[in-house]
Amino acid sequence: MIKTAIILAGGLGTRLRSAVADLPKCMAPVDGTPFIGFVIAFLKKEGIEQFIFSLGYKSEAIIGYVDANYKELHKKYVIETTQLGTGGAIKAACKKAEEKNAIVVNGDTLFAANLKNLSLFHEAHTADCTIALKAMKDFDRYGAVELNADNSIKAFNEKKFCTNGTINGGIYALSIADLFTGNYPEVFSFEKEYLEKNTGNKKLYGVVNDGYFIDIGIPEDYQRFQQDYSNTITKNSSNKTADTTEKFLKELNT
Repeated sequence: MIKTAIILAGGLGTRLRSAVADLPKCMAPVDGTPFIGFVIAFLKKEGIEQFIFSLGYKSEAIIGYVDANYKELHKKYVIETTQLGTGGAIKAACKKAEEKNAIVVNGDTLFAANLKNLSLFHEAHTADCTIALKAMKDFDRYGAVELNADNSIKAFNEKKFCTNGTINGGIYALSIADLFTGNYPEVFSFEKEYLEKNTGNKKLYGVVNDGYFIDIGIPEDYQRFQQDYSNTITKNSSNKTADTTEKFLKELNT
């Protein structure tokens, strides 16, 4: 299984400023815990042992929180001095990786995908990139992803209303060597210039997961996550000694 995770947390978070001022998106508080704390807890629960944080806007806030609360974590930081786009950020972070593959996640998204299954599928197919896909209904904020019968990526569709479909859940199992063989510029979009441009050329696959999914990039979904968390903890309030973040994670897929 892949043991290294890259957490992308360098965005400006402009759409969330009305709800969370002067903080990176991943530091938005939920009952006193920054959102990235849930992401770290999930990754640890899934067996991740090495963490690479790709940072930019107000990186010192994230570093301060992680250093103070995760002293035992095997961690490295990569800090953008200029915006590199998702592709440039991933490529820069991959230089710090010690494995040949890495799991890539977004610091403002919590997707309870099965990372062991994702890793095993990726390695068994010697894939260039395997995407954790989320099954959704009645959505228009995300583009749908189509698969062939063998789970290879058939197409990435533009954003439009869709009654049923699968979306890119923002979790990737990625071959690091493959990313470095491409002639990608320093600044580029991973989604547009790596995934979409290479569909049908590279070994790109998707694995559908039915786990809990939330992207707090807009105020409405940030509020929804707080409500989901509150409802879950209230429902399980009998266990007073358990860490509330762990309690929440245990309930995500039940």
